Amino acid sequence: MSTHADSKPWTVPALADAKREGRKLVMLTAYDNSFARVMDANGVDLVLIGDSLGMVVQGHDSTLPVTVDDIAYHTRVVARGLTRALLVSDLPFQSDATPERALDAATALLQAGAEMVKLEGAGHKLDVIRFLVERDIPVCAHLGLTPQSVLKFGGYRVQGRGEAAAAQLRDDARAVAEAGAQMLVLECVPSSLAAAITADIAIPTIGIGAGPGCDGQVLVLHDFLGLDTGHRRPKFVKDFLADGGSVAGAVRAYADAVRSGAFPDDAHSY
Repeated sequence: MSTHADSKPWTVPALADAKREGRKLVMLTAYDNSFARVMDANGVDLVLIGDSLGMVVQGHDSTLPVTVDDIAYHTRVVARGLTRALLVSDLPFQSDATPERALDAATALLQAGAEMVKLEGAGHKLDVIRFLVERDIPVCAHLGLTPQSVLKFGGYRVQGRGEAAAAQLRDDARAVAEAGAQMLVLECVPSSLAAAITADIAIPTIGIGAGPGCDGQVLVLHDFLGLDTGHRRPKFVKDFLADGGSVAGAVRAYADAVRSGAFPDDAHSY
């Protein structure tokens, strides 16, 4: 069984409490009601409607074709399966290009059942974060490998290597926190850098390929179950279904491994 017995619903303020108390946050992506129910019942704290659905559900080569309507649909069906986990929904490509567009998209997602929206990047996105937070919309930022920038990056590559890149990532992390983001996803970042960022900012960090020093972890559902999506499996992915024996068992095994610090280990970090 999961080591976390608290059955109270998660709230946005409770995320900061968890960081202060040193409690690891457990997050998975979900796209349908049935998987959402299993996650909610077996120790997952946060469920993400990721624009990863473009690749693992819709069969695209990137997340770029995903629309607000796509995210809203999956948000609605997942929300019906949750009673405890906090639901976070991605703002898809260019839906957050301006503060006004982001407000329209975020409003649609919150009305569909999300309790927080996630957006990628810093820079001009800082104005978007401030604009949303001032209008009572909780925001999770996302730095490091930001899949919506795959064309600019030239592929899916580890970010923050080298002194200049690491310093920029640390500055961006401080900036999104100061802009009002209540949580930060760090993707494909060297473990030592992610740990330093986690210690440097007051908001919780959620790692994916960012080592064990983050305040929590997230994996894409299909990767976590070892399913073949037609895409290369990143180094940080682990098949928990092989360990857990069933979907519910896999969720429990993942939740326990995150909370105990057993996942990710060096083999699943950069």
